Amino acid sequence: MCVETYSLHVARYYLFFNLKYDIIFSLMQWVVLACAGLVLATHPSSYGHQLQPAYGHHPPPSYCDPKARPACAATSNITYCLEDEQYPEYEIKGAISADNVFAKKYHDIADQSADDLIDMITKDQEEAFDDSFYTGASTGDSPYDTTHWSGPEGFICPSDVAYAMPKRAQNVDGNWRVIVNDVHYYTQTARLETCLYPDISCRGLAPCYHSHCTQKYIYHRLLSFDPCESYKGLFIDIYKLPSACSCLYPGHGGRPQASPDDL
Repeated sequence: MCVETYSLHVARYYLFFNLKYDIIFSLMQWVVLACAGLVLATHPSSYGHQLQPAYGHHPPPSYCDPKARPACAATSNITYCLEDEQYPEYEIKGAISADNVFAKKYHDIADQSADDLIDMITKDQEEAFDDSFYTGASTGDSPYDTTHWSGPEGFICPSDVAYAMPKRAQNVDGNWRVIVNDVHYYTQTARLETCLYPDISCRGLAPCYHSHCTQKYIYHRLLSFDPCESYKGLFIDIYKLPSACSCLYPGHGGRPQASPDDL
């Protein structure tokens, strides 16, 4: 009888102890979860901020005008940007990852220079050309003195040459697009040559020829991205970019004609 009574008391003790332990453990779990929820609510994850796109710092505009000049070209009349502080790198990376035929669209020859693109001119020669002496006309007492056609080696029409990787450009329809460039290891290189003094007489030709330097362009096909309609992904678009600065001789029956000011 004493043994049975003792066993009953022991069983009741263990039952009470286990019940009490379960209650305490449940309360501790509730406190931990409540604290964790409070911390997450007041301190958002920094990892989430890192995944925000480049435009994530600014609310997207309610209306996106593809013909509006971007910030990189807001203070000039150029139709392309070599630098772009608002370049959407995050979106471009995402578009590349989502494009199953990206490898078929992409192509570039990044290492370009006069060695490959200009006959009888080397890369070092082209880089050494100095057009600072150019005036567009004689600076002496006579319009025919040597100041207009003297000077160091160079082209007959002074120009600025850049083997560049444009970040944005205006396509042939007048819409601004983002160009896939310098993302991961992908680049798209174009030789851009721009007249320094368009419509000024050519170096080395007398005023009576009425020559002038004129800008030439070429159409480039470049892999592009539309920030106004990002759902389109990556596509090929066409851009008119400066390619050369040439001397135009208008001609007058093959003979130079003098103007009244030259007589």
